[in-house]
Amino acid sequence: MSEALEQFIDQGVGREPADIVLKGGQFFDLVTGELVASDIAISGDRIVGTCGDYQGREEIDISDLTVVPGFIDTHLHIESSLVTPHEFDRCVLPLGITTAICDPHEIANVLGTEGIQFFLDSAMETIMDIRVQLSSCVPATHLETSGADLPVERLVPFRHHPKVIGLAEFMNFPGVVHKDPVCLAKLDAFQGGHIDGHAPLLRGKELNGYLATGIRTDHECTSAEEALEKIRKGMHILVREGSVSKDLHALMPIITERLSPYLALCTDDRNPLDIAEQGHLDHMIRTAIAAGVEPLAIYRAASISAARAFGLRDRGLIAPGWRADLVVVDNLENCKAEIVFSAGRRVRDALFAGRNPVEPVGLDSVKAREVKAADFAVPYSEGETSVIGVLPGKIITEHRRYRLPAEGNQTGVDLARDVIKVAVIERHGVNGNHANGFVQGFGLKKGAIASTVGHDSHNVCVVGVSDEDMALAANRLGEIKGGFVVVEDGKITGEIALPVAGLMSLEPYERVRDTLHHLRQAAFALGATLEEPFLQLAFLPLPVIPHLKISDRGLVDVDKFALIG
Repeated sequence: MSEALEQFIDQGVGREPADIVLKGGQFFDLVTGELVASDIAISGDRIVGTCGDYQGREEIDISDLTVVPGFIDTHLHIESSLVTPHEFDRCVLPLGITTAICDPHEIANVLGTEGIQFFLDSAMETIMDIRVQLSSCVPATHLETSGADLPVERLVPFRHHPKVIGLAEFMNFPGVVHKDPVCLAKLDAFQGGHIDGHAPLLRGKELNGYLATGIRTDHECTSAEEALEKIRKGMHILVREGSVSKDLHALMPIITERLSPYLALCTDDRNPLDIAEQGHLDHMIRTAIAAGVEPLAIYRAASISAARAFGLRDRGLIAPGWRADLVVVDNLENCKAEIVFSAGRRVRDALFAGRNPVEPVGLDSVKAREVKAADFAVPYSEGETSVIGVLPGKIITEHRRYRLPAEGNQTGVDLARDVIKVAVIERHGVNGNHANGFVQGFGLKKGAIASTVGHDSHNVCVVGVSDEDMALAANRLGEIKGGFVVVEDGKITGEIALPVAGLMSLEPYERVRDTLHHLRQAAFALGATLEEPFLQLAFLPLPVIPHLKISDRGLVDVDKFALIG
């Protein structure tokens, strides 16, 4: 018997003092739903004692407080937090998020295997347990130019890495249903492991075919009806509430004690400013309980149900033998973390200081050509012009048509109807493509906003009223090696540099948070009406899908005007 196991037994039995004992509080039993008054004994990285009195080498008084299992974010792209995994660790672990299951899809579409390796190396050093799903859709679509290509042969070597769970969100659901050979090769290679789903609005027999491949989870449900069908067909639903995609309220009817074993929580994309102002998964828990959701249901979804969905069998309950990922909260309703433990370690600043740094990658990934104002001109033609319609709080867009004004022989913007220009500029140095179009819903009355964060291929995306300001904003991104830029009347009024693959900052999350606040104000000064103009901009290059339909070629039918980088 190992010394560690002997110690666990002796401290659990009470023959010797536990390493740490939480005394005087209560814990939330996610099996019975009871609040149990009890000490909690910790030895090393695991819980060894509950439902009794214990002595410890270190004893912490938690009188009047409640202990819950650590929270698990079941699907996110850390890149969308705009900070590195090390800074994300420092940002959200103190809020009680002790496990994060990430898909490095964004950096993989820029850098390929180099980006995945960066995340795996980082995950080996962070205090929170970061698990990685291998990005399944690189490139994400044939309609845009990405910086990398990851066929199955490049994914399989990572499969047995200790931080890898399985295959990340399989977004090409039409390719699955119509048996695209590239899709089937990836699915076949990961049979027997976890395969994450991504199937917005997919229903009926097409959903059955999709699930027949072994896909088990989905974070794209936007209605309770859709979620219920998927639950009935064996899916585990990941309820999402991010900075742009906000589905929590729509899915609250399914967050019940009966269905909670088949639910989990995720953020997908959330930036440091929203985390600072609202929180992370703790925000979802507070919001749900305030709206009438049973605490047992939402806390199960945040921990034990999430752990079981992804095969993490060592966490999610407060019980002997389970990993000591613990959140000491003021009460269940407020869900304010007072003390956090990650694998038995109390989370303090000194704990983060002991991590080894990981060398950043992709510092010269922005290779977009320099543009001029004339590059944004759109020739005038009679009749209606296709316009991308932004839906606030959603990543999906609408196909709209308007008769736009002529400015000489060019098509002009229509501020009265909130129609301005949008352009995507290829930035990986592959082909130099540049596409122009029009968008409705940003609210801009002047200036321009540009970004190298553009899902999923992350080319330069810029919206604006003035061609000159659009050119200035786009070119500035190359100078700062990626990020966000705001321009007003020929002057740069706000910017943030994101040099790590054009997606993440090298600065502490506090500085990123403060800079984002200034950027938001600079965008509002242009007239922006969206709550999150930069993240909304990041999703704008996604192809416009007016009617979700699977064609006989295994592709989603899209309008041909969809922006192509």
